[in-house]
Amino acid sequence: MSQLTVELVAADRKVWEGEASRVLARTVEGELGILPGHEPILAVLAEGEVHIDPLDGQRQSVSIDGGFLSVDDNRVTLVAETVDASALAG
Repeated sequence: MSQLTVELVAADRKVWEGEASRVLARTVEGELGILPGHEPILAVLAEGEVHIDPLDGQRQSVSIDGGFLSVDDNRVTLVAETVDASALAG
C-alpha cells in the first residue's frame, strides 16, 4: 500500500511526524489534497487548518498561520511560523 511520510514543523519544534494516506491543506491558490504518488510541488500555505489522515488512527487537524508545503517522492513537509496543535490526539 502506498503511503505518505508527513512532517509538520513549527518555527520552534516538530509538531507531528508519521505515515499518512492523505493530507489536506489550503494554499494561497485554493484547497490542495495530497495522496500517494502526487507530483512534486512547492506551495504557499494560507492561514487555516491542515488535516492529516494517519494510517494508524483518525484524522489529525491543526491550525496554522501560513507557511509552505513541499511534496516530493511521497514525502510531505509542512512548515509554519506558528501551529496550534491543541486538537492533536495525544
